Amino acid sequence: MGIHYDYKSTKGNKLMEKQAKREKKLAEKKAKREAKEGPKTQEETEKVLDASKPITLDFLTNPKNNE
Repeated sequence: MGIHYDYKSTKGNKLMEKQAKREKKLAEKKAKREAKEGPKTQEETEKVLDASKPITLDFLTNPKNNE
């Protein structure tokens, strides 16, 4: 009978410890990944089309050639 009584009374604490352990592990993985990749920069900006240039069919079909 002692096992069942103890389970319900400590269930909340065990769940909180488990979640804290999971979050700690994820934070460590994230820190390791960032250290490996280096800091992210905002170099990946979205290109804006020039309003003075007309949009042609070639531009729409082959955007890689028009960079």
